[in-house]
Amino acid sequence: MKPRMNFYQAAPDTMKALMALEQQIQSTGLEKSLIELVKIRASQINGCAFCINMHAEDARKRGETEQRIYLLNAWRESPLYSDRERAALAWTESVTLISQTHAPDDVYEQVRAQFSEEETVNLTMLIGAINAWNRIAIAFRAVHPVKVKASVA
Repeated sequence: MKPRMNFYQAAPDTMKALMALEQQIQSTGLEKSLIELVKIRASQINGCAFCINMHAEDARKRGETEQRIYLLNAWRESPLYSDRERAALAWTESVTLISQTHAPDDVYEQVRAQFSEEETVNLTMLIGAINAWNRIAIAFRAVHPVKVKASVA
């Protein structure tokens, strides 16, 4: 796959605005591990290889386990995630697939049981931001780094 363009060079001020939103989200007090899980899950739904790769690496750097990263797309069937993470992941799926789900009341109630109003807004902005990043990366064919496996002699 070949990138279509360097979107940072094509529209630097617009990309700076999205980066500023990203910095704001990072400063909201949401747990860093939760932020990465949300980013990975939304990116899985959207099929964004670039973002899945980046955020899985970021999660590992922040101490996330391989098992929780591997099982993230099956979080409902795994006991590895807290009630707060489950609520965030359900909300992530609902907001990412908004045209299908319309953010149902039961999912909203689940997220509100775990998050304050401010945290719910911040979580929703996080989900919106990663969806924007996914769309940019997919539309312009951003290519994740490829690590070449050492050959066995």
